[in-house]
Order: sequence, then structure tokens, then C-alpha cells
Amino acid sequence: MTSLASPAAAAGTWSLGDLTVNRIGLGAMRLTGSAAFHQGTPSDRGRAIAVLRRAMELGVNHIDTAAFYFSRLRSANELINSALAPYADDLVIATKVGPARDASGAWAASARPDQLRGQVEENLRQLGRDHLDLVNLRRMSQDSIGEHFGALADLRDAGLVRHLGLSNVRPEHLDEARAIAPVVCVQNRHGIGTPCAADLPRLCADRGIAFVPYFSIAGEGREAGAVRAEHEEVSTVARAHGVSSARVRVAWLLAQGPHVLPIPGTGDPDHLADNVAAGTLRLTDEEVARLDAVGSAAA
Repeated sequence: MTSLASPAAAAGTWSLGDLTVNRIGLGAMRLTGSAAFHQGTPSDRGRAIAVLRRAMELGVNHIDTAAFYFSRLRSANELINSALAPYADDLVIATKVGPARDASGAWAASARPDQLRGQVEENLRQLGRDHLDLVNLRRMSQDSIGEHFGALADLRDAGLVRHLGLSNVRPEHLDEARAIAPVVCVQNRHGIGTPCAADLPRLCADRGIAFVPYFSIAGEGREAGAVRAEHEEVSTVARAHGVSSARVRVAWLLAQGPHVLPIPGTGDPDHLADNVAAGTLRLTDEEVARLDAVGSAAA
């Protein structure tokens, strides 16, 4: 079990349905390589496993992954299974379904509703579990998600999935899904300078739903990581506290509300520790407002 004194517990907890997690989690995508998916040089396997085990030592108990997170030689789910099974009782592994890739890594057409069971079962096999804690439906380009989300609700009723969430959605998709089954979280791109559209973080807060931001450090670099020059406001705040810009970015997310659960991804144990340490960084109201303004200018 995670110690209440663990670094990841410093920012507090939130409940995903009946599952309680420390607010700073880990995104597993970057464990598969130095760049996104099948591109770039595959990461060192031992280092990736060390990141996962270090995350547990730091108290991280929320990992975000997907069967389509793989590169030429690495699979995020397989790494998680190898590093962490048998799993701790309090570990919540969230997966995603919807996108589809072939064995070469090329993106295929997104899954039809009747294909989602196969994607769920693929995650189950790779992770070595008999049910999934949380499955997020990753919307691709469809205007309506009702049929897809309904298929996942059926799998929840069948006991293969415990809780459901959404990824890459707009407010109308959240309303559509909630009319079918409970939604415990929404995953959308969000960070300083790259704010989520339509004020989804606030909408989630109003509904008691977790908001899980991704690409919060990478920004415009997205899957390739933080490739941009850092914004001066972020650098100024970082210098004032004697910390990294990445730590400031995660701390800003935590300041957006207790329902915000960052999942910064990394393949570096030192970067992992730095990200988790954001839970102890307390930004002033003035600093938060200055960083908010960076996002407003970019919106």
C-alpha cells in the first residue's frame, strides 16, 4: 500500500469512482521510446522498468497506458506487467481504447463499437489482469460517441471494466456519455500555454469528475516531448522557487482544483522524481494568475 507520507501523496488524493489515487500519476507512453510510438530509438528496457518501480516507491498509484502504446521493441503494457505484477492493491491502471494500429505501428481506422471488446481484451492479456480498473474511450473524429461508449458500458456490466472515462472530447460528448453510464474522468490536452478548449476542467469540477490533463509538459511538442523554448513567465517562477520549469507546470495544474490529476510521462527516473516533487511546490495566487495569463494569451 502507498504510504501517506509518500511524495506522491503530498498533493492530496481524488476518487475515480470507488478507487482513490494520489493526484500525481504517470503517463506510460514515453516508456516505449525516445519519440512517439514506433518512431525514434527504442528506450532502454531496464531503465523503463526502473521508472515504473521508482514510481511505486514515490507513491504513484495511477498509471495511464494503452495497448497502442508500443514502439519497435517496447510495449508499455508489457513493461508495466513485467515491472509491477503482482500489482499493489491500491494501484489503478487506466487504459484507453478507440485508436487502432497494425503490427507495423501504422495507424489504422479507429475501432468500430463492436471491435472495442477485442481492444479491452488485448489490454487485459498484456497487463495480465482479469478486469480493467478504468477504460477511457479516446474519441477520434466522430461527432457522436454514444454507440462506442454504450459498447464500453456493456463491457462494464459484464465485469471486464470497473470504471469508464473519456479522452479528447468536447462538453457535448461528456453529456452524451453521462446519459449512458457514469463517467469518472475526462482526459484532454491541457497545460500552460495550451489550455483545454471549452473550459472542460471547470465543467468536470462542477460534476465531481476528475480532469486528467495530458501533454501538460510537452505542450506543442506533444508525443515528441517538450521541444519548445520555455515561456519566460514559467522560467521566472521556476527561478524564484529554485526548481525546474517542468515542476512549475505540474504544480500549476495541481492548483487548478483538487479534481485535476496530472499524468506527466517520462522515461527518466530523475525526471519522474522531479515531476512528483511538484506536489510540495506551493505557488502563490499571484504566480498562478501570471501563469493563467500565459494560457489565456494562447487560447
